[in-house]
Amino acid sequence: MEDGGKRKREVEAQVLDKVGEVISAINKAKHVDQVICALHSLANLLFPLDASLLSGSIDERCREQVLSSKVPTADQKREWWHAFYEGAAFPAIARILLRDVASNWLACFPFSARNHVYDIFFVNGLATEVVQTLVPCLQQNRSDDADINAVNSNAERLLIVCLLKNDGVLQMAGKFGGYCQREDSFNERLKPAVTRVAQIVVSIPDKARSRAPTSLTSHLFFKQITIQLLSLAEERNLLYKGAILDKIDMDGTLLFVGEIFSRICRRGSVDVLLSEIIPRILTHVQSLLSSIVDLPLSDVFESNHGSQFWLNLMQTIKDSYAVERMSEQLLQQLSTGYASDIEAYWILWLLFHRIFEYQASVRSMFVDKFLLWKVFPIRCLQWVLQFAVLECPPDSNLLSKGQKTCNFLETLQRLVAVWSKREFVQSATMEQQTYVSAAVGLTLEKMSKEELDETKDVMHLILQGVSCRLESPNHLVRKMASSVALVFSRVIDPKNPLYLDDSCTGETIDWDYGLITSEGGTLGTADCTGKGIDVIPSTTTMLAKDLNHTADDETSSKLKSKNKKVSEYKFVDPDEIVDPATLTYESVSDKDDNDNDSDSENSDIFSDSSLQPYDLSDDDTDLKRKFSQLVDVVGALRKPDDAEGVEKALDVAEKLVRASPDELRHVASDLVRTLVQVRCSELAVEGEEESAEDKRQKALVALLVTCPIEALDTLNTLLYSSNVDISQRIMILDVMTNAAQELANAKTMQPKHQTRALISTLSETKAWFLPSDIGPPGAGSWKEISETGTLLNWSNRYERELPSKPGQTKRGKTRRWSLRSSENIQKNQIEWSQNKFPMYAAAFMLPAMQSFDKKRHGVDLLDRDFFVLGKLIYMLGVCMKCTAMHPEASSLAPPLLDMLSSRGIYHHKEAYVRRAVLFTASCILVSIHPSSVASSLAEGNVEISKGLEWVRSWALHVAESDSDRECYTMAMTCLQLHAEMALQASRSLESMESTSKAANIGLPSHLSTGTIKIPYSNGNHLIH
Repeated sequence: MEDGGKRKREVEAQVLDKVGEVISAINKAKHVDQVICALHSLANLLFPLDASLLSGSIDERCREQVLSSKVPTADQKREWWHAFYEGAAFPAIARILLRDVASNWLACFPFSARNHVYDIFFVNGLATEVVQTLVPCLQQNRSDDADINAVNSNAERLLIVCLLKNDGVLQMAGKFGGYCQREDSFNERLKPAVTRVAQIVVSIPDKARSRAPTSLTSHLFFKQITIQLLSLAEERNLLYKGAILDKIDMDGTLLFVGEIFSRICRRGSVDVLLSEIIPRILTHVQSLLSSIVDLPLSDVFESNHGSQFWLNLMQTIKDSYAVERMSEQLLQQLSTGYASDIEAYWILWLLFHRIFEYQASVRSMFVDKFLLWKVFPIRCLQWVLQFAVLECPPDSNLLSKGQKTCNFLETLQRLVAVWSKREFVQSATMEQQTYVSAAVGLTLEKMSKEELDETKDVMHLILQGVSCRLESPNHLVRKMASSVALVFSRVIDPKNPLYLDDSCTGETIDWDYGLITSEGGTLGTADCTGKGIDVIPSTTTMLAKDLNHTADDETSSKLKSKNKKVSEYKFVDPDEIVDPATLTYESVSDKDDNDNDSDSENSDIFSDSSLQPYDLSDDDTDLKRKFSQLVDVVGALRKPDDAEGVEKALDVAEKLVRASPDELRHVASDLVRTLVQVRCSELAVEGEEESAEDKRQKALVALLVTCPIEALDTLNTLLYSSNVDISQRIMILDVMTNAAQELANAKTMQPKHQTRALISTLSETKAWFLPSDIGPPGAGSWKEISETGTLLNWSNRYERELPSKPGQTKRGKTRRWSLRSSENIQKNQIEWSQNKFPMYAAAFMLPAMQSFDKKRHGVDLLDRDFFVLGKLIYMLGVCMKCTAMHPEASSLAPPLLDMLSSRGIYHHKEAYVRRAVLFTASCILVSIHPSSVASSLAEGNVEISKGLEWVRSWALHVAESDSDRECYTMAMTCLQLHAEMALQASRSLESMESTSKAANIGLPSHLSTGTIKIPYSNGNHLIH
């Protein structure tokens, strides 16, 4: 041992002396051949060289020196090589090679000399030491005397040759595996060295120049080194230096591979990494699945030599962030590829089953993050459930219903607990709600009735989650509840499934609803700015009942047929005046013309009409009254037991109201109250409920349009009354919205304004009743014509000849002049629009804004009845839009902004309400004229300025932090409208200032307190 150490020190001393001689010779060299000879003298002691390859590129004296140099034995070269690279000699000579020689001499080197006496020190050297020496040269200090560009480009060239073309990274992995044979130095030296070298290798793309070769860009560089390291997975590449790597060697190699992969993930190139991993591991899995073996598949994968790399790979990656990013990217890329469910399961099993079993962080990642917080395609969700929850392959029959693991029941309990919370429905994005709903549904599909009985509160939580989703105004959220309820009912009673939605048919359920895709989802949320809200009350009790009962199809069909009235006979009216000659008209129409006279004489006996019974049904219809008075309509609507009378009253209500009779103002209040309280769904014939509801709403709209004050007084009272339900409040708001839009778009007929002389001059020689002579050139004179066929002629008619138009060959037509007909009167009138809503805007808006935050019996807009609150805010926004650019908009905007800025509204838990607030805020920005804002500020009224500043700041907050995608989009639109309004208002203020200065009028001093901010601008528009 002592002799070995002494020999090593002697060799190291000889190597250092030789390196010193070479450096001195390089410093003294006057010609490039001298540098080549000096480097050859050192390379000849380290590497196997053929001196004849250099003879043609140097002069005669140097050639003789090279050819006459003594070549040491192979053992001596190996001894010198280790002493050279493992000691201080290589860093010393490398500094001269990479700086002095690269900047002063390397450009003059012949190609053969550069390869054999310069590049060989790096290409055939110890890769771990070479890379630590080359990488710092990528960022040389520009204060040095050396040529920086030459040094940088040479270092980049050597890195490409050593690491990429010569598989230097693969050599490092093998070298670290060899170090592991010395167990005493494993913990002390290997791990820090592996970490340091991996960090240096992965940092190369960051340190390379922008104009460096493309092979050093992050994408291509990481791809090349990944391919090198993944070649270790192939069984034939597990041979290193002729021997199969044992477990210790494999651990050292994989430790370096894990460090490289984790740092690639940290630098954001996990997609590059997985694009190379997935094809290789998929091929390996497919080859093992196709093999015919009697052993279980898990044993087949464990015993296969080619699986050892994949089984140990993830264990060597200690960075939890890298493990999570690789897992996510693996699932995403597998879902977009062609991997089957079985192949995907075994890929997950190969990579993660060992760390999933022993590492709590990995188990939490799969059963918590990947099921509750992340959003993957539904295929990925099924794979995660199969691997992490069911813990068996998809084609396995080992785990049937009733044989699940404890992990399965715990995961189901955790999923349902999150899914059932109302806060989750209110705050989670639509994609996340869909994903968690699918996780709950897919887990319930694997459950049995016995397992459901063993769990705690699962049934209660599912009913709670279904109930709160059925109350949502969003159709997709209600569809999620229907799907989970269907699966849950199959668990309780497979023979009697519960269908809450017509779309939930068949054995399989589409759990993604078109929202979750591998490339990102598309959000199909309900639009609060256009469509109404479908109101579905809480059905917890009904759901609990219907889980054990199904509807009787025969009974429902009988109920439907009962309401149909089919007439099989054609009745004859006994009061009808009938001509006896026509009684035999249709008696013999189907007979031949050759019938005898006796048959024709008795034909009336066999006629169809003579055998038909009398129709006595019209006796009742004659006694029924036809509604022609609104009082009768009100009376009929107050009789719920007379369904037919209610239906007829609804048929004529709108027409009678539109006719504006004298009694309308006196009956309007009672009629509005009666129409709101009538139950169309209970009185209408089955299948015609929507038609009756539509008639009722049209009648109410007509009342609001024709008699606004009286109708609004009653509707505003009923809106917050405890005697109406949610659906009636929704209808009231819809009616007010439609009426406001109709009043804003009112059209009237007005005659065209024709300019004519009101007083004729005395100088006219022609009689006043004669037509004017104005006409085209060449027109003839007017001639009076007499009317024929009438005894009296109450008007005079005149005609004249008109010339033909240019290019017209036919004769001119006669123009007749007489009194105007009714058709001409209609043509002379034009249709024009007049916004009638602003005068009623205060009556529409202010009463509805007063009691929104008061909680009373049956009314709780801020919490339970949030969709009524959303519809109310939407109605107010429509009203503001209908008053756009009118003075009323500036008066109504401050109280409406004050209402919207209350924390219970703008900070509401439901995204539906926040969307309505954003819509109304945008309507305010569109409705207020910028000059009105400027005038308010000039008058000292800063209330409007404060309200608009709140809109800006709140919309900016929503755009930055709101989880709802549609809220984000609407907030960005609101910010854009605010910027446009602020810009126009600032221009109006500048115009006012210039006008006041020209007229020597001073603006109020308090004008400086107003501020209008334009988002994303360099400054504010300060009003001073």
